[in-house]
Amino acid sequence: MQTNRRKQWQKVLDGEVQRWLAMPLSQMQAALRDRQVYEVEFAANTYQVEIEILQNTERRVQVMVAVDDGSLPASLVPITHIFIRDKPQTRY
Repeated sequence: MQTNRRKQWQKVLDGEVQRWLAMPLSQMQAALRDRQVYEVEFAANTYQVEIEILQNTERRVQVMVAVDDGSLPASLVPITHIFIRDKPQTRY
């Protein structure tokens, strides 16, 4: 049961990561000024998604996405994915 639950979480995580990666960088940064927590429905279940910027430097933005279904104790350890988006570099 636990393995199936985490497989569903992974599908939700993959979809959310793709959604955020598809966003223009400026729009993503504006949306993530503060950590975002929201729910999504997938396969007739509700999942909690948390996303936040971990690091925002001159050259890149590092973002973490976490997903769980709110059930205890499994949700104490959500599945996560961290990605990095490079910022456009200006040349002089």
